[in-house]
Amino acid sequence: MQRILITGAAGRLGRVLRNGLANADRTLRLLDIANLGTPGDREEIWNADATNLPEMIEAMDGVDVVVHLAAFPEEAPWETIFPLNYSLTYAVFEAARRAGVKRVVFASSVQAVGFHPLEKTIDETVRIRPSGYYGVSKACGEALASLYADKYGLSVACVRVASFEPKPTDMRMLSTWLSHEDGIHLFEQCIKAPEHHYYVVYGVSRNTRARVDNSHVAWLKFKPRSNAEDYLADILKNGEPLGPLAGKTQGGGACDVGFSGDIEKTLSAP
Repeated sequence: MQRILITGAAGRLGRVLRNGLANADRTLRLLDIANLGTPGDREEIWNADATNLPEMIEAMDGVDVVVHLAAFPEEAPWETIFPLNYSLTYAVFEAARRAGVKRVVFASSVQAVGFHPLEKTIDETVRIRPSGYYGVSKACGEALASLYADKYGLSVACVRVASFEPKPTDMRMLSTWLSHEDGIHLFEQCIKAPEHHYYVVYGVSRNTRARVDNSHVAWLKFKPRSNAEDYLADILKNGEPLGPLAGKTQGGGACDVGFSGDIEKTLSAP
């Protein structure tokens, strides 16, 4: 019986994965400071502060895989993002190391590379271009993940989750949408992946306009099925308006927050 620890299990992504990753061959240990309700079959409720290292070491007992979702989940002032997101990620990786847990799936974000233009296809080698302070915290998390893989031998996946929504609601999401079905499938593949060291994978559905390249992890067998183009007519009719950068960047509206630079110069930068 495999035991999977999900941090941030009460969050938007956590609630979907709580249902989607459940099966008869595993126990889900659901961790959050928020109310997680009544545990279902093969569920363990673990109310804890994921920034607290001793609590996290205790939560790792008997765990095979950690799915680390806990974070402040959107663009916000520095004082909101720091130190929370940094402390969360450090505590999870360090607790996993001390407890002997060998595999961590880290929910990074496309916001770590958010200023790359939508018209350009990006792969795992592109320059880190955070869309804001949230994106910086995810880029830092990827660096920490790389350290724990290289120095301590953890097998780590960094999933750059894009627009994880029930359906796409604006023109940018025609490129960046990740359906719930495909998101569950991607995290499942990361949990079950063959032995590995460290990798980055983009969490984007099989959208006609997708501009991400996951060919470097073909062995992961992530085969998304959803296509945002199926919602084009509804988006053209009812789509949410976008700011000057939101419709032109991977990071969308987060790039517009507080922007005072030169749009054309930013979008044309290598």
